[in-house]
Amino acid sequence: MDVGKFTFAENAMDILQFLKTSYTAYHAVENAKKMLEEAGFRPLLETQPWSLEAGGAYYTVRGDASIIAFRYRGGPLKIVASHTDSPCLKLKANAPLAEGDFTRLNTEPYGGGLWYTFFDRPLRIAGRAAVKRGERVVAETVVSPFRVILPSLAIHMDRTANEKFAPDLQTELPLLSLGKAEAEALVPAGTLAYDLFAVCDEEPFFSGEHGEFLSAPRLDDLTGVYASLSALIEENADMGTTVAACLDAEEIGSRTYGGAGGDFLRAVFTRIAGASEEERLRTYANSFLVSFDNAHSLHPNHPEKCDPTNRAVMGKGAVIKGHAGGAYTSDAVSIAIIKDILERANVPCQTFYNRSNMRSGSTLGSISTGQVSIRAVDIGIAQLAMHSAVETVSMSDIEASKSALRAFYRAALDFSDGIRIS
Repeated sequence: MDVGKFTFAENAMDILQFLKTSYTAYHAVENAKKMLEEAGFRPLLETQPWSLEAGGAYYTVRGDASIIAFRYRGGPLKIVASHTDSPCLKLKANAPLAEGDFTRLNTEPYGGGLWYTFFDRPLRIAGRAAVKRGERVVAETVVSPFRVILPSLAIHMDRTANEKFAPDLQTELPLLSLGKAEAEALVPAGTLAYDLFAVCDEEPFFSGEHGEFLSAPRLDDLTGVYASLSALIEENADMGTTVAACLDAEEIGSRTYGGAGGDFLRAVFTRIAGASEEERLRTYANSFLVSFDNAHSLHPNHPEKCDPTNRAVMGKGAVIKGHAGGAYTSDAVSIAIIKDILERANVPCQTFYNRSNMRSGSTLGSISTGQVSIRAVDIGIAQLAMHSAVETVSMSDIEASKSALRAFYRAALDFSDGIRIS
């Protein structure tokens, strides 16, 4: 196996290119659309009537940053949900701070980033601009032709930096730009407003004795987005409607126009789950959702941070996540269902719980089931340095996640009389 370059199905974009060019949720959705259209998926507009054909492959986009794709066959829904956004620095309006000899860009945190890791990294400005074109306002993706930097203060000027570094979010996170002209050139002429972010522009790279580890920005949760779309494109299920829902704003709570806390999922499911409310309710009762988001791997320098009996390790396969407080959707029945599917497909799996004395993270799974209540389980892959500017996973786990999601899409689930899986 050539660990420096993994080759996927020809109708899916190479994951390295996907990671490299998915600077923001807007760019991730653009890349997702390319993947889907090359595989024959057809676009649907929420503002237009939908006429669905049995066996048809479709996708719809909301807010430029969320996309739901599906293969329509009627019957139960088999859904994989992931998120397109990652922690970064968002530019405020009127971003240039022209002070003294330099122009800086005024930012605020987006999500719960590990902010010290963003210092002294190559950063690029990317996002979307709302531009007036004649009588229309259109959203256009933006990537700056130049990089910016968030420079550290020299150790000689702050001798306590190695003791504890907690940057002030207002005074220490503005980015160093070249000058006011470059800052003003970030957006095209006619821009009325923008959603721009400073994102890490580090090239994805392999490490380890055999190149087994992949490090890159935004692995949480672009690995889930890529794996779910690839599995949907490659699946050959003969029953049920398979869905990949890639939603924005998970890092800031999901309660947005295109997030899991909005009605995007419910609006799409209303159109594909049945003609009547009675039929839709029966469909939901026979459906299943996999919330796919990454889990904390055992850190070799800090094993004490892991639960003693439920710790995830990179390279050990899919991670099934549980939490007594409902941060994850998994319960005994949903875990048994996904375990049975993975065992049938020979996909290795492991369990993850946070330590009981540590606050748990959450995923979009529990929020989405508050909009459409469907049996659900939380899974993902183990990773190091979650919410860092650069994160690390095992390449074998990415392959395992694709195999796991393909197996889920191909499984026949029947909850009408107990639970039957085939």
